[in-house]
Amino acid sequence: MEDQPSQGIITDGMTGVPASGPMGQGGAAGLVVESNTEGFMRDVIEASTQIPVIVDFWAPWCGPCKTLGPMLEKLVTRMGGLVRMVKINVDENQPLAQQLRIQSIPTVYAFKDGKPVDAFQGALPESQLQAFIDKLVGDAKSPIDAAMQAGMEALSAGDGQTAEDIFMQVLGHDESIISALGGLIRAQVMNGNIDGARETVDALDDKTKLDKDVGAAISVLELAEQGASLGTDDDLRALGEKAKANPKDMDVGMEYAMALYASGNTAGAIEQLLFMISKDKKWNDAAARKQLIKIFDALGPSDELVIDGRQKLSTILFS
Repeated sequence: MEDQPSQGIITDGMTGVPASGPMGQGGAAGLVVESNTEGFMRDVIEASTQIPVIVDFWAPWCGPCKTLGPMLEKLVTRMGGLVRMVKINVDENQPLAQQLRIQSIPTVYAFKDGKPVDAFQGALPESQLQAFIDKLVGDAKSPIDAAMQAGMEALSAGDGQTAEDIFMQVLGHDESIISALGGLIRAQVMNGNIDGARETVDALDDKTKLDKDVGAAISVLELAEQGASLGTDDDLRALGEKAKANPKDMDVGMEYAMALYASGNTAGAIEQLLFMISKDKKWNDAAARKQLIKIFDALGPSDELVIDGRQKLSTILFS
């Protein structure tokens, strides 16, 4: 895909992704290195005056090291040059380990401006490792973070094609970024590529489908699929008149609610579903409530329609 200079973005192999800093130029090369006692001053102390350096003290026989090391490497590489990682084998560098008082492994130090500024021992989950790195780099954005922000901004602006291109490139760089999958599905739906979005979803494993971002995007897709077969504005008006004339006909009411949503009248769809729930909470295995929750998921928890709708739903359910 071609770069987009009109957006004022310097790219490094990914549209919308700012180029890496001085240590990150050339991709992952040089971001994770092996070092030793002799190279510690150069690879850690001096290097940390230019870029934060994470030092992983490990040994081949250490079980937790085999989990922690690769996870750290992945996260450091994902930061795209904002931080560097140095691996030190304590068995081969015992004087250095003793000097730094390494009493158990894995032990991880963070160096900045030539000094240790943070540390931890033992294997941590990925979320805590990311928080450790985020604290070290401060407000600086990694290329991936910048690309994700650009993709979400494109979605908000209604530019589905740009969003799809960015999320595709993010996933091409690192397919483990689940939030990019959610963005891709939303962008495909926005572009009218319903079949493509369905293919994306069907290729996911069950665990990924349960992710919050992906689940919300799947709700967007399912709502779009339901609305794809609905008719014209005249059909919508006729359906609305039929629903109002037969308020007890839940099938017609549900069809009307989905037609409202498909036409872009989300507020109307929510009100129609709330009306149905107030009339019969248990109809068709609580189908109206489930459909309402799907719309809430698609909109996101901070949307004013969701906040107001949830309050009204709570009042109906517990009245």
